[in-house]
Amino acid sequence: MKKIFCVIWSLFLCLQLGFHTVRADDTLKLYAKSAILMDAGSGRVLFDKSGKARMPNASTTKILTCLYIIKHCNLEEEATVSKNAAAQPQVHLGARAGEKYKVKDLLYGLMLESYNDCAVILAEHAAGSTENFAKKLNAEARSYGAKSTHFVTPNGLDRTDKNGIHSTTAYDLALIMKQCIKNKEFLEITRARSHSFHDASGQRSFNCNNHNALLSMMDGAVSGKTGFTSKAGYCYVGAVKKNGMTMIAVVLACGWPPHKTYKWSDVRTLIDYGAKNYSYHKIIPDYSKLTDLYVNGGMEHKVSIGAKGGGMTLLLKKGEKVDIKCQIPKSLDAPVKKKEQVGKIEYVLNGKVIREEKVFTKNSIDKKDYWWYLGKTLDEFCL
Repeated sequence: MKKIFCVIWSLFLCLQLGFHTVRADDTLKLYAKSAILMDAGSGRVLFDKSGKARMPNASTTKILTCLYIIKHCNLEEEATVSKNAAAQPQVHLGARAGEKYKVKDLLYGLMLESYNDCAVILAEHAAGSTENFAKKLNAEARSYGAKSTHFVTPNGLDRTDKNGIHSTTAYDLALIMKQCIKNKEFLEITRARSHSFHDASGQRSFNCNNHNALLSMMDGAVSGKTGFTSKAGYCYVGAVKKNGMTMIAVVLACGWPPHKTYKWSDVRTLIDYGAKNYSYHKIIPDYSKLTDLYVNGGMEHKVSIGAKGGGMTLLLKKGEKVDIKCQIPKSLDAPVKKKEQVGKIEYVLNGKVIREEKVFTKNSIDKKDYWWYLGKTLDEFCL
């Protein structure tokens, strides 16, 4: 009886804490309706659950708002609060119309506390209106390869315009986060535990605390952003370093109240899956097999060939194998120029060519001409 009780209690804890197992078909059991796990280095998708389904994404939008402001605005400038910005719903800073704030301070409010009014103040400062800013955000997203993203608001609040609802995909968010974590100022802001500042007049003071619990919950956590609206549910996008990899995890529609912790369980499940099943491998072709090629009609019979690639480092799943294929002719026709491409080495993974290296000649060989044949004739005559 005691053993049965222990088994039941262990199962209960697993369900509550989200310690999901991997099925035989490698499908993870997740709370999220949509999820992506991506390797930040290569961009390879390590796990996908409806990752390209367009969905509302709440305040995860703010990672792109933050990065756009960092890249396109002077962070030391002051931004003025409009009536529209001051009227934004909670969660908000409580900025008042006419007040001025340093742009960088507003970014801390945006990312640490997820203040909706900070997003609007920044959007209007950068583009004059939230509508114009949305156009710029969507163009920025497309430049990162995020082609299914349609942002209407700078803060992720549920809105609709003539082109559709505010939405993106887990895959697109991973691509955006991939760019975000390359930016030192983005990391500085999103990793800060707290930040204190005041308005331009110095009369009002504020203190922001970081609500990204993953930074303290998981070793190797790099950055991230939570989100919630009634349509989007609980969402999260974040990056974690583990086993030499930097992985980006995105979960959308990951439960509704009171299941606020489901997103943390799902992120841990995704990261553990990636760390367990993938690792980097150095793939080096056997360059010694690049033997000299015969040259038809050349003043010399053979030409040396080589490749400059030096191999590649690749993220592979357990059981995956990279095939190396050489596409090289049996012979060449003279004349042959030095550093002329004569073939290629292909790296093939799961039937797809993922990289090519050029095979080139190391020296030149001229074509036999009249003077060559005359010389040979004279040599034979003299003998």
